[in-house]
Amino acid sequence: MPDMTASASLAMTHLATLAKEVDEDKVTPGVLGFIVFAVMALAVWALMKSMNRHMSRVKFTEDPDPKAEAPADATGTTTGADGRKQG
Repeated sequence: MPDMTASASLAMTHLATLAKEVDEDKVTPGVLGFIVFAVMALAVWALMKSMNRHMSRVKFTEDPDPKAEAPADATGTTTGADGRKQG
């Protein structure tokens, strides 16, 4: 484990010297920020494209339920969805 603490302290020393060189009035996201933003934008684009593809397959018209509307019989009465005569 002593190697990890030595490498961590070495990394912190390098980061501390880099932090002193950065202008405190000007902070930019840099290349890493651009890459993260670009990856997120591509992911959103791919999700939107997939959503459009799935939504185009959806059938928006509703099929009539064959049990809901039974035709009238010879006596002029109709049967409801539960099978009982109405009218």
